[in-house]
Amino acid sequence: MTQTEDRIGQKPPDRLAAMLAPGMTEVNALIRQRMASEHAPRIPEVTAHLIEAGGKRLRPMLTLAAAALWGERGRTPALLAATVEFIHTATLLHDDVVDESDRRRGRPTANLLWDNKSSVLVGDYLFARSFQLMVETGSLRVLSILSDAAATIAEGEVLQLTAARNLSTTEETYLRIVRGKTAALFAAACETGALVAGAPEAGARAMAAYGEALGIAFQIVDDLLDYGGESEVIGKTVGDDFRERKLTLPLIKALAGADADERAFWTRTIAEGAQREGDLAAALAILSRRGALAATRADALGWAARARAALAGAPEGAIRDALDDLALFVVERVA
Repeated sequence: MTQTEDRIGQKPPDRLAAMLAPGMTEVNALIRQRMASEHAPRIPEVTAHLIEAGGKRLRPMLTLAAAALWGERGRTPALLAATVEFIHTATLLHDDVVDESDRRRGRPTANLLWDNKSSVLVGDYLFARSFQLMVETGSLRVLSILSDAAATIAEGEVLQLTAARNLSTTEETYLRIVRGKTAALFAAACETGALVAGAPEAGARAMAAYGEALGIAFQIVDDLLDYGGESEVIGKTVGDDFRERKLTLPLIKALAGADADERAFWTRTIAEGAQREGDLAAALAILSRRGALAATRADALGWAARARAALAGAPEGAIRDALDDLALFVVERVA
């Protein structure tokens, strides 16, 4: 049992889901309603394959939690939460095409079951649906935050594409990519939830800071799990990032201290893509020898601590406790 389970014997995401059950029911109903298409049945087919694949709905749950933290549980947070999930799902559909992935959440990807064209176009449809939902909130501030987040996500993905397989990529560039492709939506989910609940400006900014730090910790841990997680936990095959030649934080840290032989290994396997049987085991040995995995986990713990600190001025109660535990929980996955 982990530290965050000790309090009540329940994982923080499950505890949040229980607290927010009525709101999540409304969110799920909105998602099913708005992913429908009268004229293109492939849209709900592709969307349902991914949305109903058993994900935790963490991002929409953060929106509802931020609103509930400041006393709002009405329809507007549900609209925002559905918006956030559509943006997230759209990016996943596009990512799997760009990465040529064949597994997502433990299942075949949409682009594998259908085709790349369907995945890209259905992703576009979900982006359009998300903007329709944003408008229904009636808040230009919310529309500005979420549309900015959508642009930042796309920018982060393009930066990742240009930095991929470049052995000179720095930790600073990596963090810029993560802030874009992952943390921006976490931050927007939390900030907009607080805003529609009437949180003071400082409170909304604190929730944005919480979401950003949580998102960075979450992505760092995801990248770390690729080198030591279980396939059932990470929803893909262990070592996929290595095989896809993604330069994530563990590799960047290992490269920083690499000797000539290690750099030659990374050049062959990552920069040139000439991978052979046994290379993943060799990569793991180098990562361990250079302390890269432990250093990456320490970074994740640092971002989790920042997320928890951002909650200091938020209203006390069960929701804040669950959000605090959630920040610890994302790192405990690699304890």
